[in-house]
Amino acid sequence: MAADATLPRAQAARAARARHGQWRLLLLAAPALLLLAVVLLGPILWLSALSVIGPDGLTFANYERLWHGAFLYSFRTTFELALLVTAVCALLAYPLCYLMARVSARAAALLMLCVLLPFWTSLLVRTYAWLILLQRRGVINGWLADLGLTDAPLRLVHNFTGTAIGMIHIMLPFMVLPLYASMRAIAADYMQAAASLGATPGQAFRQVYLPLSLPGLAAGSVLVFVLSLGFYVTPAVLGGGRVVMWSMQIERNISLYGDWGAASALGVVLLAVTLLFIWLLGRLFGLEKLLAR
Repeated sequence: MAADATLPRAQAARAARARHGQWRLLLLAAPALLLLAVVLLGPILWLSALSVIGPDGLTFANYERLWHGAFLYSFRTTFELALLVTAVCALLAYPLCYLMARVSARAAALLMLCVLLPFWTSLLVRTYAWLILLQRRGVINGWLADLGLTDAPLRLVHNFTGTAIGMIHIMLPFMVLPLYASMRAIAADYMQAAASLGATPGQAFRQVYLPLSLPGLAAGSVLVFVLSLGFYVTPAVLGGGRVVMWSMQIERNISLYGDWGAASALGVVLLAVTLLFIWLLGRLFGLEKLLAR
């Protein structure tokens, strides 16, 4: 009976010590957490205030005009381009990562080196390289003409197509890295077990391999989509002023018009839509799985 009576007291004492330790860790981390709150939340709160405060006080005029004219067009262009880049990167990265996960470690390392090689070159240099390749008298149009596939140069730059090509090249590694990590963690025994139970290779892939790789695909999609929403350099160079992203619209409102209210409203809406996208993917695949990649 004495032992039974002391057990709850010992458990309560351990719980109290654990809570005490957590509070000590929280106090030790408080300065760093305060700094992060000031650095991260401060600018967001400041921009949010600028977006609703006008010369005459509180106003929502900056948000109302976002759904008209050039603002609405750039909003649609931004999300169309981000979704297209994310979808194409997923289609290109999935078979590549599947191959990397199935080959030997040495071959996978060589393929990964090819994927990471563009990181060694500046983003601006890669963008101007695509400008040279895609222009009317560029390398690609020259090859097509030499092969007799085209009678006149194709418009591959200073439009939506050229911007998408450049962004896909730059964003592809951000899709490959989390997707490959997810596929590498899938044991080959799962496919063999499915085959031993009578599943065809296609059925084993659809019912076993694909669901297990979806968290990595979702994590890569979040990275590519969010980075694409805020892209500036590549659309500005390859778009030639005809493809206007919201990041470019924000820059124009500040540098040309000095309108901080409209620029702040653009930034707040873009942040809200990005968080909504992450929340939706978290609901579909589990936020802890996305953060674990």
